[in-house]
Amino acid sequence: MSGITPRAGTTPRRHVLVLGAVGVVSAASGCAVYGVDDEQAPPVDPPEGDGTPEGEAGGGANVVAGTGDVEVGGGLILADQRIVITQPTEGDFRGFSAICTHQGCTVSAVRDGTIDCACHGSRFSIEDGSVVQAASGLTPESQDPLPGVAVSVDGDQISVTE
Repeated sequence: MSGITPRAGTTPRRHVLVLGAVGVVSAASGCAVYGVDDEQAPPVDPPEGDGTPEGEAGGGANVVAGTGDVEVGGGLILADQRIVITQPTEGDFRGFSAICTHQGCTVSAVRDGTIDCACHGSRFSIEDGSVVQAASGLTPESQDPLPGVAVSVDGDQISVTE
């Protein structure tokens, strides 16, 4: 040491620098995770396999749900496959990505004609995936719609097609 003794009631410079650095690191790490869902998923890819029993023609489709699983005017979120199946009108099934186009959160609900994301308030049409209500701070024109996912119905089975 240099032999200089701090005055009573003052904080040594080294302590101020260390505490300041700790504060900056804490603030930066807090900002790095603000508004980001830990369960973010990569872009949607159709599930692997064709979903048909061995020996049957698959036609590149993977059964993901039954028609009875999807309410008319509602939908079904298949978080593991990262898709949403909707039925806007009786017998009309549609598929969309379950990944919100704002910040990549998985959508949380399908109700009242919309696919809803709880992360920042985005709402998308069950008919075409268009933005009904944009995320906080955006307009519907500035946010992308949910990408479509090709689905087909065979009997009472809904499949994702390649």
